[in-house]
Amino acid sequence: MSLFRKAERAFVALNGWVVIACLVAMSGVVFTNVSLRYLTNQSIPWADEVARYLMIWMTFLAAGLVLRQGGHVAITNLQEALPNRAQQVLRAALVLLLLGFFGYMVWVGQEYMTRMGRQLTPATRISYWYVYLAMPVGFTLLIAHLLMIAPRFIRAGQRLEDDESGMTGGQLG
Repeated sequence: MSLFRKAERAFVALNGWVVIACLVAMSGVVFTNVSLRYLTNQSIPWADEVARYLMIWMTFLAAGLVLRQGGHVAITNLQEALPNRAQQVLRAALVLLLLGFFGYMVWVGQEYMTRMGRQLTPATRISYWYVYLAMPVGFTLLIAHLLMIAPRFIRAGQRLEDDESGMTGGQLG
């Protein structure tokens, strides 16, 4: 296995574990809050807010992993109607379009962070900067995942099983 493939595999695994950590933390906060509400008739004042922000982070962090698996919505009728070489050109154009969109969204996310960073969240009193940071981080991860799977996607256009690692190579969409 090449050094690039090992680094890619480690990157994907780390990304996955961070998403799992967000899910566990969010579930733990919600479970604890619901349990306390029913057992003691009291709830944690910040639980809903923290769970919401963890869900936001989890969504943005997981988007790149979903992209790799071909889990986003895709319409493939045009691609399938084209000859093989034209399919590759279309997939290359799609990759470039997505890279441009993801780059634009990194910029938009940074703008939101800058504008909203001075405001504090109601319950936890942390800066909204940390909440909006999820957007540029998530779209940067989407760029990284897309760049890693782009050559395999452009060549084959469908999910590819990596013979050594079991990683899927990505069907975009």
